[in-house]
Amino acid sequence: MKVFIIGSGGREHAIAASAAKSPRVDKLYCAPGNAGIASLAECVPIGAMEFDRLIAFAKEKEIDFTIIGMDDPLAGGIVDAFEAEGLKVFGPRKNAAILEASKAFSKDLMKKYGIPTAAYENFTDPAEALAYLETAKFPIVLKADGLALGKGVLICQTLEEAKDGVKTIMEDKKFGAAGNTMVIEEFMTGREVSVLSFVDGKTIRIMSSAQDHKRAKDGDQGLNTGGMGTFSPSPFYTEKVDEFCRKYIYQPTVDAMVKEGRPFTGVIFFGLMLTEDGPKVLEYNARFGDPEAQVVLPRMKNDIIDVMEACVDGKLDTIDLQFEDNAAVCVVLASEGYPVAYEKGFPIRGLEKFDGKEDYFCFHAGSAFNGDGQIVTNGGRVLGVTATGKDLKEARAKAYEAAEWVDFDHKYMRHDIGKAIDEA
Repeated sequence: MKVFIIGSGGREHAIAASAAKSPRVDKLYCAPGNAGIASLAECVPIGAMEFDRLIAFAKEKEIDFTIIGMDDPLAGGIVDAFEAEGLKVFGPRKNAAILEASKAFSKDLMKKYGIPTAAYENFTDPAEALAYLETAKFPIVLKADGLALGKGVLICQTLEEAKDGVKTIMEDKKFGAAGNTMVIEEFMTGREVSVLSFVDGKTIRIMSSAQDHKRAKDGDQGLNTGGMGTFSPSPFYTEKVDEFCRKYIYQPTVDAMVKEGRPFTGVIFFGLMLTEDGPKVLEYNARFGDPEAQVVLPRMKNDIIDVMEACVDGKLDTIDLQFEDNAAVCVVLASEGYPVAYEKGFPIRGLEKFDGKEDYFCFHAGSAFNGDGQIVTNGGRVLGVTATGKDLKEARAKAYEAAEWVDFDHKYMRHDIGKAIDEA
């Protein structure tokens, strides 16, 4: 079969690597892709938001199955557009992708259906938000309602910081229209855990847990990024936690979307906080996490095409989702200055060292070919270096070993990805 992947990051590279292993896949395409994905798929220079061109390409090449990796096209209704043309596509429709596209919607959904989450209020008027903050308990969390590349969340320690945050989000519109509505949320403490799941509208299958590291610098210092590294599974995601989440969070979320007339098909990402009062939902995403996909998918035993097709066909209950009894760690190699300002176009050296190695992966997040056909940096997050091992400590040691195999000018990485493993 011919498979078409929409996206250009490390997540899409991980999806492509899994799809390429399927004996059912004869040909892979990716739009727009990147220099790493190009080793697995034919990359097509069409933007992820160019729905008409993507549909025309899918028809021209007689694509059998399209996988949407990115959040923006999902929120924009790409699945609806493909389905309207009779094309088979994996991902939630626009009315279900709102689970991620609007934090205000997702918070209201959780409140309505009793799904555990932090206390919150939604605001569309900056003056009302400021008045609310005058009586609030600190620290407190401000969230831009819409999609903001994982960066529209501000943790404010003081009233002054919070006032500045309201200005940043709602008045200066640093995150664009995403800040037209703002969520003010209580600050929760505990361990963060990411849990990905496949959903077919009614049935949910849980993938292995993971833990992301959002801050740019060691010791969880610096600005929030799209993710500087991750590991899977999380030692803090115990059987007891899993049992609670299945009963009170996972299936109730799927059922709630059905009751709202928004059945969800695709991947739901549950961002959880393991608080003293039990697990609570921090956020939902309507697609694979990045870089969580880079540690979860290499551990999945199933053929990813079988699982995704079962979701689209409403037959996920026939799938026994299984993962290897091992561990994976991903260290992101970024451009110095990310997530604010950084330079691009530097040659990447040492990529060939990953060739032929089964338990080492180098997922490209921001790479491109220059005029000479050389692979160069083309983003803030450049590569996700992933390794698997018998346990987390072995996987972590191997990932950091492999992170030294590759080099480029202004290369930057955190040195404490998975350090929490030592505290488990």
